[in-house]
Amino acid sequence: MTSETIPVKMNAVAISEPGGPLMLKLERRDVPKPGPGEILIRVHAAGVNRPDVLQRKGAYPPPPGASDLPGLEVAGEVAALGAGAERWRVGDQVCALTPGGGYAEYVKVHGSNALPLPAGFTYTEAAALPETYFTVWHNVFERGALKPGETLLVHGGSSGIGTTAIQLASAFGAYVIATAGSKEKCDACLRLGADRAVNYREEDFVEAVKDATGGKGANVILDMVGGDYVGRNYSAAAVEGRIVQIATQGGAVASADFSKLLVKRLVHTGSTLRPRSVEFKGAVAAALEAQVWPLLATRRVAPVLDMIFPLKEAWRAHERMEEGEHIGKIVLDVG
Repeated sequence: MTSETIPVKMNAVAISEPGGPLMLKLERRDVPKPGPGEILIRVHAAGVNRPDVLQRKGAYPPPPGASDLPGLEVAGEVAALGAGAERWRVGDQVCALTPGGGYAEYVKVHGSNALPLPAGFTYTEAAALPETYFTVWHNVFERGALKPGETLLVHGGSSGIGTTAIQLASAFGAYVIATAGSKEKCDACLRLGADRAVNYREEDFVEAVKDATGGKGANVILDMVGGDYVGRNYSAAAVEGRIVQIATQGGAVASADFSKLLVKRLVHTGSTLRPRSVEFKGAVAAALEAQVWPLLATRRVAPVLDMIFPLKEAWRAHERMEEGEHIGKIVLDVG
């Protein structure tokens, strides 16, 4: 293993017990050692995501073998190389998708799940990329098979996932409709490239989608709400539409008129990213580097940053996320 001078201990934010944001406590932990194919990253910034909140509450345990620390995306410098991690060199600037452990000064990750920092990006910006870009690319473009000229309906348009989906779908030639819960959030969606923004508190998104598409409906729907949105998504979808479920914030149990699924020949699929294999994530990383990293380098797409908190105040970042007022990504400054 090739390495720089690496401390034995590091600062990390752990979940002391399942519960509210104040259950996030700063601790001293052993610095992890990279195994075969892995790299050790000196973390400068870490993204905060909804799964972190679920893990803190005890509702989303880490997969077998993953760190118990929260944090699914980081940006920093390669500090050490495990055997066979041939692409990277110590000192390389990277961002990476992690199965856990991102709320710390060091984290290990398989080398194939890391990507170079896009040209001109800060660590804070780059830390806001992996979780949302991996998720959107796989679910909208691979599972949902969104094509140029098609219509994408994205719920939660002002979230980290939503702001990413709007920009990428627009960049690849789709017509984008986004839902959000306030005028401010709808305006943000329009600035990012949405063709239509629907305030779901004031307007029925099903009717809005039909109006915007001349009655045809949305070809792809990205949904993290679930609950009563399931049946409404069936109504809003076009014939041969693809509905991709990535979360169920509005409820995991729903009733729906499945005759619409049959008559419209809909596909309702879904996925979670964290438990997928290293190989799967590596394939998504390769696709992103080829298809999306050039767009980042020219700022055709870019993460939307909401607020940045120091690592020791990760609990404040979770409070901010649970308030639901954020637009874009919340990031931790690790140092």
